[in-house]
Amino acid sequence: MNRIEKKALVDSLSGVFAQTSMVVVTKNLGLTVADVTELRRKVRAVGACYRVVKNRLAVLALEGTRFNGIIPILKGPTALAWADDPVVVAKVVVDFAKANDKIEILGGSLGAQVLDVSGVKALAELPSLDVLRAQFVGLISTPATRVTTLTQTPAAQLARLFGAYAKAGDAA
Repeated sequence: MNRIEKKALVDSLSGVFAQTSMVVVTKNLGLTVADVTELRRKVRAVGACYRVVKNRLAVLALEGTRFNGIIPILKGPTALAWADDPVVVAKVVVDFAKANDKIEILGGSLGAQVLDVSGVKALAELPSLDVLRAQFVGLISTPATRVTTLTQTPAAQLARLFGAYAKAGDAA
């Protein structure tokens, strides 16, 4: 890479870090090309990105962002994974690391909050943002369903009562 390409990469990454909410740092312990391709495919499937970046260029891109707390862990052969939904990127990377011992999670950052390995793993155990939204909507709609049922029940009882009186009047 020449200087212009490096500058463009740093600017691109700075823009990404300004918009994303979560960054996970991993260490490559001998992943094969097939392994990295599989990880990238899984990460891309959930709307996240996984990229191997030279540490010096990553440091330049991270400086001045809210993720600058992860700069000290950028040592050795590292890669960065990021996404807008913090849970999905952590979940995919943690699941891949469980199945493959050639990748190690070094830590991450959720906004300005720096996370260690256990923090990233704890975040991966949470339900995704879409699941949480669905659960929240379910909680909100459940009382409305109950109110509808309660308001319809007296009317149904009155209809049955009138129907019983009508049948009794016809019988007499």
